[in-house]
Amino acid sequence: MTLIEAFQRYIDENDLFTHDDRILLTVSGGVDSMVMLSLFVRCGYAVGVAHCNFQLRGAESDEDEVLVREQADRYGVPCYNRRFETAAEMERTGESMEMAARRLRYAWFDELSHQEGYTVVAIAHHADDSIETFFINLLRGTGLRGLTGISTQVGKIVRPLLFASQREILEYAAANHIPYREDSSNRSTKYLRNKIRLGLIPRIREINPKFTSLMCRNLARLTDAQLFINHGIERIRALAVTSENGIDTIHLDRIDPAFPQEFVIYELLNSAYGFKGDVIDTLCRALKQEAVGRRFYARDHVASIDRGTILVAPIAPDDACLVTVAKGAPRSYCGNAVLYYEYCDIDTIKNFGVPEHIAQVDADRLQFPLTLRRWQEGDWFIPFGMTGRKKVSDFLIDAKVPLPEKQRQFVLLSGDEIVWLVGRRIDDRYRLTSETENVLRITKEIV
Repeated sequence: MTLIEAFQRYIDENDLFTHDDRILLTVSGGVDSMVMLSLFVRCGYAVGVAHCNFQLRGAESDEDEVLVREQADRYGVPCYNRRFETAAEMERTGESMEMAARRLRYAWFDELSHQEGYTVVAIAHHADDSIETFFINLLRGTGLRGLTGISTQVGKIVRPLLFASQREILEYAAANHIPYREDSSNRSTKYLRNKIRLGLIPRIREINPKFTSLMCRNLARLTDAQLFINHGIERIRALAVTSENGIDTIHLDRIDPAFPQEFVIYELLNSAYGFKGDVIDTLCRALKQEAVGRRFYARDHVASIDRGTILVAPIAPDDACLVTVAKGAPRSYCGNAVLYYEYCDIDTIKNFGVPEHIAQVDADRLQFPLTLRRWQEGDWFIPFGMTGRKKVSDFLIDAKVPLPEKQRQFVLLSGDEIVWLVGRRIDDRYRLTSETENVLRITKEIV
């Protein structure tokens, strides 16, 4: 079966759209979206092209824009382009690049659909993207829901290439002389997705060359299982969760004791409030210890234990979001970021100069458990390379950190001393020296 035949069959089997729909294709200029454009045109659908120029890669971004417009003109389909001031938006909101770009583009797609009468928006995610998402979520401990890959359809958003592998798309592009551009950031191992794409998956494929098709079948089964679970969890939620004055209460005694309680708690906290798997695991251990008052944090919500119930509320602006970090803990969460902890010998450190999102500190100087919290007025530290104290507030002012980002700034402490102004500067007292033997390497990644 040719790719174009498989494309049409996938659309029909999943009832994604018909020839009566007007479909907005989101085209970046990369091979996936350029092939998607070709397939839609060859199948005779009524389409328009939307291209986002986030102006983050200089001339590269502009050349992507030119290619997309030229190809749309060649096919005779409408082309819409928008240039976003993404860097300024990141500074205004304090969001990561990925989050800001995602919010901006989806808002524009929605706006454009309403203005121009498009009933469907098509995204060019393929099977390998879905498999990579599986591994990302597996490593982050998201539970079954995160292991179902990328959804084929969510509202008017459809992903009609999820049946195809990256190899099949590349082969189609070569055979049909489809022009495309390669995003240089796809080769960077700075991002977790690229580490999985370039490092992990090729090794698995060496073991099983049919890995992609096998994983697609696994994802389909996992998706069916999650749909079944979702139905059951919503019935439990209706019985066990009450809301009053902005606080949701999960009544544990209303959960059937025949059900696996920790699994039910995970599903209730993860799906509705965004709590991560290892945070929920810690909460469940605290429940067994009857640790009344313990607080646990998601990005926007805080959960606390109160005599047989779990209370969930939005995080208050003045909440310090304080969590403890035990020795040997693999990760902890702060706002929209996760910190990964790695203990290593000084002899394994190849580079003492690291980017701001990584901290390398003398592990033997640390007093465990560490404390992670939002910075507070009066906090001070000795910035690396300096000899005198500096207030955190003054450091952030000097660094011209915008207010929304200041409000999300975290500090990592040993006892009462700041070890790391997270994502910015370590304290000079914890730097690596000629006497250092053991190193704690901390990496901040946006989630």
